[in-house]
Amino acid sequence: MYAVIRAGGKQYRVAPGDVIRVEKLGTGTDGHVEFPEVLAVSGEAGQIGKPQSEARVVGHVVEEGRSPKILVFHYKRKKQYKKLRGHRQAFTAVRITEIAFDGQSFKAPDLPKKEAKPKKVKPAEEHEPRNATRKEESNSEKSFRKEVSTEEKEVIQN
Repeated sequence: MYAVIRAGGKQYRVAPGDVIRVEKLGTGTDGHVEFPEVLAVSGEAGQIGKPQSEARVVGHVVEEGRSPKILVFHYKRKKQYKKLRGHRQAFTAVRITEIAFDGQSFKAPDLPKKEAKPKKVKPAEEHEPRNATRKEESNSEKSFRKEVSTEEKEVIQN
């Protein structure tokens, strides 16, 4: 089951559950969007045609944003003319939730909602500051070095 719709001067082939990026849309009410221009509808595999009665394609706004930057560079040789501009096209990502025509309605399955993971709480334990243990280790290493050096001195003297 799919439909061909026109939005923002472009045509899109959509099925229930698809996410498409269209030109920036005025969201309307609660993020629900209806596409009035339905060009073709396919109810079964291998069949496609213009909808005889009023066809409806409904979606839900998932995200709004801007595309990556495109650089527009104007250049005329031998005239010392260069102009560089950037452009970022605004878009609206829409998830198609329902396609309805001729008394039939095809709906997208609901997305499972992600539950927030509970944060792990560390038990309060008494611990020494890290710097204090490092100082103790460094002191013990120094005393070990002193002992070795005194033993070496005794061996050298004998």
